[in-house]
Amino acid sequence: MARLSLQGLEVFLAVARFGSFRRAAVERGVSPSALSHVMRGLEDGLGVRLFHRTSRSVALTEAGRLLLERIGPPLDDVGQALSDVGALRDRPAGLLRINAPRIAGELVFEPIVARFLFAYPEIRMEVVTTDGLVDIVAEGFDAGIRRDRRLAPGMIAVPVGPPRRFAVVGAPSYMTGRTPPYSPSDIHAHACIERRFPNGSHYSWELAKDGETLEVEVSGPLIVDDTRLMLRAALDGVGLAFMFEELVAEHLAAGRLIRFLDDWCPTSPRFFLFYSGRRQVPPPLRAFIDFLRSPASR
Repeated sequence: MARLSLQGLEVFLAVARFGSFRRAAVERGVSPSALSHVMRGLEDGLGVRLFHRTSRSVALTEAGRLLLERIGPPLDDVGQALSDVGALRDRPAGLLRINAPRIAGELVFEPIVARFLFAYPEIRMEVVTTDGLVDIVAEGFDAGIRRDRRLAPGMIAVPVGPPRRFAVVGAPSYMTGRTPPYSPSDIHAHACIERRFPNGSHYSWELAKDGETLEVEVSGPLIVDDTRLMLRAALDGVGLAFMFEELVAEHLAAGRLIRFLDDWCPTSPRFFLFYSGRRQVPPPLRAFIDFLRSPASR
């Protein structure tokens, strides 16, 4: 049994189906003598003859017929499976799992996910949003999204989308009877909507002007971990909020929010899609990277 091999079984199937060593050799692209050598190795390993051979014909023995009946269908399935897997190298299909912070879900995925899936109907996408740090390899994700390009060794980063600015905003109802903030130090006199990260730390507003950068610790009546809730609270007059201007542009244009400290609001680092460079990029992920780089994603 030690000399059995998948190659020997494949040769056996080819000879059995063609009824000829010569035709089987042509189909497999080898010489008849090489085919016979493999076949002899299989028979020696099994300890039985699988074919009756004459100068004119080749016929299965009883043992050969039994082997053909038992291994023919399974090996056909294996061959089809290998063919299907090989096809995935060139055809984007299958499951694509991506981990991202919730803000990336709003800014990166919401505008493009439908267009991507329409372009690649054989891909299924799973987007898991969480603001905690996740080991994408250990958790079985194909890729992740972050605002920070500083990543673990072995990761490859691809920029996603344009740079985005922040905005300090508040509702007209909140500003009634209050003095607008004209400098970062004025923020401390205002109620601010705070943001808490999963690790318990609070986000400090990152302000910058003329090369000077500040991290302003804020406080107020509400602490959230969700951007949509922060926006709703700002619209309702709870306090000032520090958000991506893309999320508040419509409300600013309609007068539902007022912008402050515009000259102190910097451009945020871009989002990055990152994935492990230590393994082959699966076709669905490669298709997504190509899509992000194409005009179709804009």
